[in-house]
Amino acid sequence: QVQLVESGGGLVQAGGSLELSCTTSGPTFSSFVMGWFRQAPGKEREFVAAVGVTGALTYGPDSVKGRFTISRDNAKNAVYLHMNGLKPEDTAVYYCAASPIFTERSSNYKYWGLGTQVTVSS
Repeated sequence: QVQLVESGGGLVQAGGSLELSCTTSGPTFSSFVMGWFRQAPGKEREFVAAVGVTGALTYGPDSVKGRFTISRDNAKNAVYLHMNGLKPEDTAVYYCAASPIFTERSSNYKYWGLGTQVTVSS
């Protein structure tokens, strides 16, 4: 069983930055694709970014490209999401997830954290 724990969320003003972290338990972290998703109130969960086992990257909506950066540290069993130039529309609960395949589809992610709230004030 893989357990994921997110941290680093909070309240930030528009234009600010945050770095989300997700740490995992278990010895198999390096074999999983790690992804970040977000869900805003009243909206469906949305793919944000993923990093593959060999470091391949993919990002979701155009609105985050160039502002968000995903990375992983296999030695620390951790994945990060660095967010710059935050906007009020980035407000959401951000989830970390682990998948056996490189994908943007949430249904392929087998393990999920409980989420961390990010609130961006205007």
